[in-house]
Amino acid sequence: MPTEAHVMGLFRDEARAAAVIAELPAAGFRFRRAHSPVPSHRILEALGPKKSRVGWFTLAGGIFGFFAGFALAIFTSTQWSLIVSGKPIVSLIPFFIVGFEFTILFSVFGNVIGLLLCARLPDPRGLALYDPRCSGEHFGVLAACEAGRRADLMEFFREKGGEVRAFE
Repeated sequence: MPTEAHVMGLFRDEARAAAVIAELPAAGFRFRRAHSPVPSHRILEALGPKKSRVGWFTLAGGIFGFFAGFALAIFTSTQWSLIVSGKPIVSLIPFFIVGFEFTILFSVFGNVIGLLLCARLPDPRGLALYDPRCSGEHFGVLAACEAGRRADLMEFFREKGGEVRAFE
């Protein structure tokens, strides 16, 4: 089974990097990752990202938090049984405050967990395939191919006007 080779093309121009991302599949190479020193709408458009699923994690966390807040308030009031002026022990209207606060809290937890899972963070393996020049003035396009086609991928990046860095 052939191993996979990773090569990064480094471009000073954002438009050129976005064009290369769009042309990679037609050339028979697999796009892996883009590195940018600044947020880039052109690169984002070239990637054509799918709709995020993080919102579903937020919704699930909020629903769970709402019911957990009610359950905590009901459990606490039944354990202490403090009867005040003949009012019921389980009084739902004041429990909405606790339910609301837990909804907010667990929505945030769900959002953070969803972000970490959907973004596949942390990713310590990604550091091995990174060039520090992408933090300065270069846009990096990381692509993969079969080990035997590494020279073709390097030549592809050179033809498009980029510097090339091959990873072992």
